[in-house]
Amino acid sequence: MDFVIGGLAGAGATIFTNPMDVVKTRMQLQGELRARHEHTARYRGILHATYVIAKTDGMMALQKGLAPAMLLGFTMNSIRLGMYHIGEVQGWTKNKDGYIDLKKAMLWASLSGIMSGVFGNPASVIKTRIQAAAHPSIAVGRQHKYKGTVDGCVQIYKTEGIRGFFAGVNATCSRLAVGSAAQLTSFSATKEALKTRGVFEYSPFGLAFAASAISGVVVALAICPSDVIAVRLYNQGNNFPIVSLGCGVLCVLLETPLDVVNTRLYNQGNVDSGACGRLPVKGPHTRVCGTVSSRYTEQRDSTVCTKDLDLCILG
Repeated sequence: MDFVIGGLAGAGATIFTNPMDVVKTRMQLQGELRARHEHTARYRGILHATYVIAKTDGMMALQKGLAPAMLLGFTMNSIRLGMYHIGEVQGWTKNKDGYIDLKKAMLWASLSGIMSGVFGNPASVIKTRIQAAAHPSIAVGRQHKYKGTVDGCVQIYKTEGIRGFFAGVNATCSRLAVGSAAQLTSFSATKEALKTRGVFEYSPFGLAFAASAISGVVVALAICPSDVIAVRLYNQGNNFPIVSLGCGVLCVLLETPLDVVNTRLYNQGNVDSGACGRLPVKGPHTRVCGTVSSRYTEQRDSTVCTKDLDLCILG
């Protein structure tokens, strides 16, 4: 049941964050496979990108890829939150005194993230390609013309085989290992710290919401570089996986944060390309997902139930 609740929380949160995910994807694909002087910036920021997409492709374009995005949210969060919660219940993330052990928590969170990345990668590939498809006047990156999720699956299988569904899986696992360690560990540590200091003592909902808000900022900052690499690999496919991954890593290592201030913020390979778009996605998504999951867990754990775990769901 932990896996199901975690998945439902993630899928539900996706409905609210998908528009910003579309914006983030377009911004991160800007300048894909081109030198920085060979392309024109289609999107100059979050608000500009949102306006341009809505004006050119229509308002509904901001919800492109919602079906695979919800599938991704369910798959990844069911595995990630479910595995991590099992670790918490079994005491594998705590020290002898019963407090959060950062090393143990980060290890278990990373393993949970890697597992969720492997199972969720096919949905990530389809979601990214559908979200990237745009009118030629504002198109960025490689364009894939899929009629929907099912058509996307069929076309990927026909042209790329099973491997096509795992484009960028190495970058995905690396990203989620770091992201899950940052998100789940910071959430648990923040929640424990607030509880110890009596903050939101009589408001479990407020406690979970505050911890999720802080956790969302932490994870957004932690995974942005690898997120840029993963998104571009999803879109490019598996034609040159080693070369693409290598170039992406080199770009991230060589482009310094100072370059963000002095050059175009969202060019190819930039360390913070799409970082501003990442915060509105991960912030609300983490708050909704973390709050719902946490509230369910607390309600369930406070309910005496010896027969069927389903009876413990209080909504």
